[in-house]
Amino acid sequence: MNNVNNSILEGKKHIHMMGIGGSGMYPLAQMLHAKGYFVTGSDNNETDTLKAVRSMGIKVCPLGQRAENIEGADLIVYTAAILPDNPEYVAAVNSGVPMLERAELLGIVTGWFSEAVCVTGTHGKTTVTSMITTIMKLSGRDISAYIGGKLPLIGGSGCIGTEDTIVCEACEFKDHYLHLHPTIAVINNIDEDHLDYFGDLSHIIDSFVRFGSMANTVIANVEDENTKAAAERINKPLITFGYGSGNDYYPDCIRTENGLRTTFTVYRRGEKFGDFVLNVPGRHNVLNALAAAAAADLCGVPAEDIAAGIEAFHGAKRRFDKYGEVNDITVCDDYGHHPTELRVTLEAAVKRGFNRVWAVFQPFTFSRTALLLDDFASALSIADKCVITAIMGGREKNTYNIFDRDLGEKVKGSVYFPEEQDHDRNFELTASYVAENAERGDLIVTMGCGDVNKCANLILDKLREKYHE
Repeated sequence: MNNVNNSILEGKKHIHMMGIGGSGMYPLAQMLHAKGYFVTGSDNNETDTLKAVRSMGIKVCPLGQRAENIEGADLIVYTAAILPDNPEYVAAVNSGVPMLERAELLGIVTGWFSEAVCVTGTHGKTTVTSMITTIMKLSGRDISAYIGGKLPLIGGSGCIGTEDTIVCEACEFKDHYLHLHPTIAVINNIDEDHLDYFGDLSHIIDSFVRFGSMANTVIANVEDENTKAAAERINKPLITFGYGSGNDYYPDCIRTENGLRTTFTVYRRGEKFGDFVLNVPGRHNVLNALAAAAAADLCGVPAEDIAAGIEAFHGAKRRFDKYGEVNDITVCDDYGHHPTELRVTLEAAVKRGFNRVWAVFQPFTFSRTALLLDDFASALSIADKCVITAIMGGREKNTYNIFDRDLGEKVKGSVYFPEEQDHDRNFELTASYVAENAERGDLIVTMGCGDVNKCANLILDKLREKYHE
């Protein structure tokens, strides 16, 4: 699939990025800025990420995407979320200036390195990429990294190092990861997602087979049946991880304290590899740690440094991220946006001894909400209390005629505000309801890959007002 001219960056000085505040664009902006390119950008929504972009000294055009924003650029990068009738995109097409979709640019960037550890999977890829980056950075390796979430250790989502190694999150959306140049491919799991593009599970597995076949070595969780089906068709050296002792890397003596801190021993091909301490909650994160350990080990990091890096890792931003606590009410935020992700996060949350667990969920994309509606309802039912915001369409128009009420009606006792689809007003109503009804000892988790974290901050503000803190 990678038929992009890899020399397109040669001679370019001014790179303009449409949608620069997106989770996939931000790390590229950091990397290009560090490489010395003059970077400008535009976006429609004010976010913390956009503030971080400005703090780097990158010029961000006033909110809104306009034709004049591309002036002076000799390369224009855009995201898949940009619609064809976007005035800035139309101006870019008509300008004759070379253009790249974000994934194409990322593919060029991974081609700069002789060793590219590319982490994919329907779930957990940001966490595993962040874990590997933490391990390697703390071990003294000056690697580069591209992560779909913010990692405090590197001051954002992307960094450029002096070594010839990059750790890169690889997203399967619309086969974007097929633009990359992986030498090591990590496959966490394969689940039904992006069905509006892939159609069905068999096509998703086919895509992962193509991705894994591009690498020199594949590291895979073959206890996941779909990943096993893909791995069996990839004719490359395979390293396995999972709970079973038949895997190359597996854990033993797993103990969890207060639903948060987990200790376990890792074995490599039957021999003890090291004792690990994990400071992010959930049994799924033991698997994430195994994947990271296997990749770091393959890259030559000593076992003791791998264990130290895992213990030092306290999560990427927006991954069960604690925002604050008011009157013994805890507010966290999580990026989970697929039913499987909601399920594992909420299952971990209810084990932590809180009075009640609130799920405040912002569905993202109409297609995913419509096609996985029953699965979403089942996962959200794990929470004691559920509040559903208006759907964030993102790159889509609502051709599915799906609304928050369609999901709310399937989750017993859930609360939603179908009469108010205005984004800001919907968040205001949601935050007011949660703050008014939360009780001491409750955990509130805002969930979704849109901007529902804004709602977490609103809830905190309203709780502080309520309790005069």
